[in-house]
Parts: sequence; C-alpha cells; structure tokens
Amino acid sequence: MTDIALTLTQNSSELFFDIAMQGPDLLSGKDLETAVYLSLFTNRRANPEDFIDSNDRGGWWGDTYLPVLGDKFGSRLWLLCRSKQTQHVVNLAKAYTLEALQWLLDDKVAQAVEVETEIVRKGVLGIGIAIKKPNGETQEFYYDYVWDQLNAI
Repeated sequence: MTDIALTLTQNSSELFFDIAMQGPDLLSGKDLETAVYLSLFTNRRANPEDFIDSNDRGGWWGDTYLPVLGDKFGSRLWLLCRSKQTQHVVNLAKAYTLEALQWLLDDKVAQAVEVETEIVRKGVLGIGIAIKKPNGETQEFYYDYVWDQLNAI
C-alpha cells in the first residue's frame, strides 16, 4: 500500500505542502519523500527541558494513539524559529532532524540516515538528507528551512 503523495512548494520565506493530484485523482507512490516531509515539517511536542516562551508545547494530538507507547511524531525544528543563526543552533537543527527521522531506522525503512545542516544565507537554514534504503539505493533531499524573518537575524 502506498501513501498519498505530497507536493512541496518553496518560496523565499515559506514552505507549502499540498496533496498531489493528477486531474481528479490523488497521486501516490512518493512514500519516502512524503514520510520525510511529515517527519520534519510537523511539530513534535517539546521535551520538558526545552525552553519555550509560551505554554504551548506543540505536538500532534495523534501521538496519544500511536501504537508504540512513547513514540512521538514530527520534529522539534519549530523550536528554532526564533533562534539566532549560530553554529550551536545549526547543530541543534541537525540533531532535531536526525531525531525526527530515527523512526526510519527503527522501523527498518532505511539502512542509514545522514544529515548535514548549514546557514545558507541570512534567515535560511539548509538541511541536506541522504537516506539509504534497504535495497542499497540512496535517496537525497534538500530543504531551505526559513527562520522567522523578524526574530532570527
């Protein structure tokens, strides 16, 4: 069974996702790409030790119903949206990305996951991902993650 494919549109300040269509039909088949989109760009609940400046710890209501107790969905990249562009934050982004994709290894969807993060330009974090599938094929992804334009500079 395949997943419904998502499409990504990226402009200078935002990422947009939509359900991929071909005429009146839903497209499917971009399973790994869709899984990466959902893993990275949905908000995982903040850990108790994470600093946030509100009472909203984020997260997905569906975490309550995941089949494995303690599993969490999404990433904590959202915690960085108001952070300064420092090497420490770039390192955190890499750790958060690896954390969000760990399930690919746990569920044997991937043999290996490699992540590189960098400051691309003012207000933009680059995230490069290489996923080695069980058949040995490697699929690569690259995203420009936009920091909050008013607060991350």
